[in-house]
Amino acid sequence: MSGKVLQIIQMDSARDDRVSRWLTRHGYELDRRLVAKGDPLPSARSDYDAVVVYGGPQSANEVEEKPYLQDEIDFIRDWTAQDRPFLGLCLGAQLLARAYDGKVERHPEGLHEIGYVQVTPTPAGRDLFPAPMHVYHWHTEGFEVPDEGELLAEGPVYPNQAFRIGDNAYGLQFHPETTVPIFTSWMAEAGHMLEAPGAQPREEQFRLATQHDAPLAEWLDGFMSRLLNGRAG
Repeated sequence: MSGKVLQIIQMDSARDDRVSRWLTRHGYELDRRLVAKGDPLPSARSDYDAVVVYGGPQSANEVEEKPYLQDEIDFIRDWTAQDRPFLGLCLGAQLLARAYDGKVERHPEGLHEIGYVQVTPTPAGRDLFPAPMHVYHWHTEGFEVPDEGELLAEGPVYPNQAFRIGDNAYGLQFHPETTVPIFTSWMAEAGHMLEAPGAQPREEQFRLATQHDAPLAEWLDGFMSRLLNGRAG
């Protein structure tokens, strides 16, 4: 298997995430673009096998202050309108929602979602999530599922956790790509967020990782296989 996947990243720090590992292991060439620092977006008609849009510290609502976010939203809309494989992670999922006029907002009680939280499949999501599972989060806003979207998984804090547009575009509010070393680095870079309401303490996250990190990695392997074969739904 071979091909090329476009990765739109939001931060100037390359990390050995699980999505990149899977793609490299399966022979895909990675075209990584940091649009925030001036990397151009390709045409949405370009010959990629898939597009992955990662998370970052930005808000999907900052399109006036950060016009490149609107460029990303427009690209996502044009790409997904062709029903081609797309994965949005955290901010990437929120940008997908914005591309279809879904709102992105903070929790009404000001809660953050940082750490391992259980998500539960909806009837539409049972093929993707056979059972409730704990997934890793690090975010302060959540998305509204657009009218064109289908909710696939729910959570107790931010109710909308995964959705699909068409057959091949997926938005995940959580971070299945994240490894323990990655979220450890987030703690070092943004440790103040662990004091926010709703954030799990550092020690609790490491404890829960011993139970949930491996199953989450296994789930992502299956998801990526289905996505790149056009049958994630």
